[in-house]
Amino acid sequence: MKKFITIWHLQLFAEPNTNVTTDAGLSVENKIHYDKTLIDEATPYLVHDQFGQKRPIPKNGGKRIEFRKFANLPKATKPLTEGVTPDGKKLTATSIEAEVSQYGDYVCLSDVLDLTAIDPVVVEATKAVGSQAGLTLETITRNVLQSGTNVFYCPEVDADGKLTGVKPTDRSELTAGCKLTVNVVKRIVTMLKAINAPKIDGKNYVCILHPHCGYDLTCDPKWEDMHKYSQTTEMFEGEIGKVAGCRFVETSEAAIYTGAENDCPEGLAVYAPLFLAAGAYGVTEIEGGGLETIIKQLGSAGTADPLNQRSTVGWKATKTAEILLEMYMVRAECCGEFSPDAEMN
Repeated sequence: MKKFITIWHLQLFAEPNTNVTTDAGLSVENKIHYDKTLIDEATPYLVHDQFGQKRPIPKNGGKRIEFRKFANLPKATKPLTEGVTPDGKKLTATSIEAEVSQYGDYVCLSDVLDLTAIDPVVVEATKAVGSQAGLTLETITRNVLQSGTNVFYCPEVDADGKLTGVKPTDRSELTAGCKLTVNVVKRIVTMLKAINAPKIDGKNYVCILHPHCGYDLTCDPKWEDMHKYSQTTEMFEGEIGKVAGCRFVETSEAAIYTGAENDCPEGLAVYAPLFLAAGAYGVTEIEGGGLETIIKQLGSAGTADPLNQRSTVGWKATKTAEILLEMYMVRAECCGEFSPDAEMN
């Protein structure tokens, strides 16, 4: 069995599986409410986490997460001999290990924490840090996925959507007319189909893209509007529609590159929509140990807060993402209508 190991040397952390509010003075009601508020605020931002192979962080399980992929069996084209049992095949598994890292932040509050009831100021603070947590964890996954090496550069089209013959071979050669179009989508879907890449919902691949790319794509006359199938198909978080066997999910956190340091063409931002098949990557889950709420009540700081003036609301998360199969993920690089004015995110 071949085993490939990726080890990330990250800081040590305590209690990786804790998903509770860490102050003994809080009631059970408050703990449940604040934890739920944090997760509810963080979850909508986790678009890039939706389609990965998920691994929970086990209690006392250490810092490593293992993702496994079994290789496909070869075709059995040799006819069987009557009465003779053929030699069987052995499954070959590839193991990829990654280490989780810890992230977090907090806000300070002044004389507002009331432990006898749900405090609206603490709720608002929890919502704020929950949004921050979601955006942070989303960016971590996105940046890992953007490091993939399977890239398709969009060819240039004119105002009528017809190919001009300009076919960039790297990011710096992209022009304002190198847009994400339905024809590009069909090309990339065909690439995935040709290697028998499994579909995420059993029927379609998925593309995560920036709203600016979504604008260019939905302006294409070939685009199928969402309303044509939304009544019979459950929507993913952020989904805007589908075309050519690919469902599209928008997020403002999709990657944008700018500047000469990122090899972008002068004056133009470059977008990088991600086309995904099932099993392309893995992520850790935020529930069941990945994300926790931390609330410190007035007076918990001891002599560091002698007049009991400060309380804090924060979050802490253990997180990793890992590309498992490069061939099952295609990064399409393009410019578009908004490229001259876009900023890097």
